[in-house]
Amino acid sequence: MLVNVVTVYVKPEHIADFLAATVDNHTGTRTEPGNHRFDVLQSAEDPGRFLLYEAFESQDAVEAHRKTAHYLVWRSKVDAWMAKPRELVSHRIVAPADPAAW
Repeated sequence: MLVNVVTVYVKPEHIADFLAATVDNHTGTRTEPGNHRFDVLQSAEDPGRFLLYEAFESQDAVEAHRKTAHYLVWRSKVDAWMAKPRELVSHRIVAPADPAAW
């Protein structure tokens, strides 16, 4: 399994728009067969900073996700709302090793 942690900084005037678009993307992503988890977190200290925690079965599942209609709509909407480029860090899962524990 593979986890991508994406930090997104959103311009203050677009936070509500970003939330709506990201929840739609979340809903679509959770229906994808290769997706095990997709959490959308908002900083308690900085309401314009978000963390997207995405767990996928494989890199192929990530690539398939990036071609879905809901992701492409999300990208086209949110890019202009970002205060700076997204920061993505990929991780390998160490524990829990059993996907059933997710």
